[in-house]
Amino acid sequence: MAVGGISMDTVIPVRTNWPEDFQEWLQPFLAVFTRSEQRCWAPLYLQGLLGPGARKSVAPMAERVCPGQTQQLHHFVSSSTWSTAPLEQVLRKKADALVGGKDAVLIVDDTALPKQGKHSVGVKRQHCGVLGKQANCQVLVSLTLARKEVPVPIALRLYLPEDWAQDEARRAAAKVPESITFETKGDIALAQIDAALADGVRFGMVLADAGYGSSAGFRAGLTQRGLRWAVGVQPTQKVYPADVRLDVPADPPVGRPAKHPRPSTPSVSVVQMIETLGSKALRRCSWRSGTKGMLSARFAAVWVCVADGALVSHWQHLSGQAAWLVCEVRSSGERKYYFTNHPADTPRRTLVRAIKARWACEQAHQQLKDELGLDHYEGRSWLGLHHHALLTMMAFGYLQHRRLDSVLQAGKKTGIQCTGTATATIIASGTPGHSRRALSGNLRSVSSLRRHDKPASA
Repeated sequence: MAVGGISMDTVIPVRTNWPEDFQEWLQPFLAVFTRSEQRCWAPLYLQGLLGPGARKSVAPMAERVCPGQTQQLHHFVSSSTWSTAPLEQVLRKKADALVGGKDAVLIVDDTALPKQGKHSVGVKRQHCGVLGKQANCQVLVSLTLARKEVPVPIALRLYLPEDWAQDEARRAAAKVPESITFETKGDIALAQIDAALADGVRFGMVLADAGYGSSAGFRAGLTQRGLRWAVGVQPTQKVYPADVRLDVPADPPVGRPAKHPRPSTPSVSVVQMIETLGSKALRRCSWRSGTKGMLSARFAAVWVCVADGALVSHWQHLSGQAAWLVCEVRSSGERKYYFTNHPADTPRRTLVRAIKARWACEQAHQQLKDELGLDHYEGRSWLGLHHHALLTMMAFGYLQHRRLDSVLQAGKKTGIQCTGTATATIIASGTPGHSRRALSGNLRSVSSLRRHDKPASA
């Protein structure tokens, strides 16, 4: 399969300066470490993540990149008190340089890490997307910057369930910082979006699934920040017709005056609103090429007022922000519903392609786990988990840098689809030395970088 004119199975040409390229790319990250030992072990940990081997936990990686020094590598990721904030800032700027722009999207999602036991930080029986059911897991809120289906993850932050946040004994055992309190996933995402905006990350739209989009507070937070957004919502979400009026009733001769205006028409669920349009409102639309040709489904769209205004009574809300309601009907008959604050004159095809661009983050999550070992970390602490998660994102960012650079070197278009499993393998040859200083400077053990992309599923 070819995307953007380039085969998904091509091997990325290896230039003789690969180790130098890696060191140059890594230098801004190393510059913010405060200790020389950290600058020594970071490249080795990344080499372990990028290298061969099915397991990317500390012990097997140490055996491959620094035999006999497992404890030192473990200390670097689990116990060393280096801050993630400066490196996250570098990562955001690197990602922006790779894929940022007005046509880029910022995708909000979460990814679950199944876990045994109850002592790993934030672990709880909760919805586990990777298993599709309730299971014992940790949940990381993620932000992914993507352009032309090329994703670069820029944030992974643990969602700390409320019972965890209030349990002082478990917090102490997992070394959860005192500054961390309970926050909803939407609030965590908004804080990460603020960090991206503060660092000048460029994107034209925020995308999210119904886990986030069903929150009126999350949608309002995006609107307050002046952002364009397209989000999934639950079928139970209520809406009003776009021409709804809020009438102020006259004061009654006796009794209390009404506290709130009255809608000129009652609210209905998004399911009912779409049904009022009739079957002819559903039209087939395509959005991208898949493994079996163009992906398409039937879509209906209508301009509505979302029932997310003031709460009046019996859980009924007044009309709030005007938005597009979009319904997708898949070939299986399954229906999905979305809101987007695109302008009222936006063509349906534009709405559909915006909504379906969220797919890129799912591919990034899959590779972070399958190829770079995001879910292989075996420690229990808050600090260790976030260190490991950040390092996997740095490794992913470097792979995208290499892929896009190889396209530029070949004189091809940069719109190549850089997602999917088994996209890169760094093959080690030779045994690293045992000196930590020698290890940090000696990357000759990395001899080739290959890409064996499989076509991504729909």
